[in-house]
Amino acid sequence: MHPEDIDRYPERATTGVNLSNGQTACLRPLSADDGDILGEYFLGLSKTTRGFYGPHPFDQATADNICGEIRHAETLRMLATIEQDGQEHIVAYFLVFFGILDGDRPRYDKLGIALDQDTDCTLAPSVADAYQNTGGGSLVMTHLISVLRRCGRKRVVLWGGVQECNERGVHFYKKFGFRKVGEFMSKINNYDMIADL
Repeated sequence: MHPEDIDRYPERATTGVNLSNGQTACLRPLSADDGDILGEYFLGLSKTTRGFYGPHPFDQATADNICGEIRHAETLRMLATIEQDGQEHIVAYFLVFFGILDGDRPRYDKLGIALDQDTDCTLAPSVADAYQNTGGGSLVMTHLISVLRRCGRKRVVLWGGVQECNERGVHFYKKFGFRKVGEFMSKINNYDMIADL
């Protein structure tokens, strides 16, 4: 599968999973009509969770802009959604850039790690506060890794690293084979981590 296929055939990157709380979640790419539920997800996150995430702001305007410019062939935005009271709600949002960001590459160059724009990718995951430590994030990650492998990706790095103080996040990444390869300061200490897919 090529990343371009996800735009044309989103069902190829879609599956259903059972969460540990008994709910069924749909894991699927973001669609153009998800602006309202994406904004609801963004605004519902705690200050702490927002503080661990760096790629973009968590507000309704950002949600609307993202949904108006979907290009999964460049940046895959994978959701975990549930049905509750007849409404669909997002419980996890995983962002993957197919390639390496200009802001991350120099740190890896200094570490002597050659990154490949064509086979590496960059990850930034988030999970709704009520669904953290429920296994939902792991289900999304497992599915996402499968999708990335089918798209020919070989490795994944963390988007802007992970904050050292984000112990839950560091543990999550290690669970999926990420290894710490360096540290850098950006107001606080951060780890660069990479995983083979």
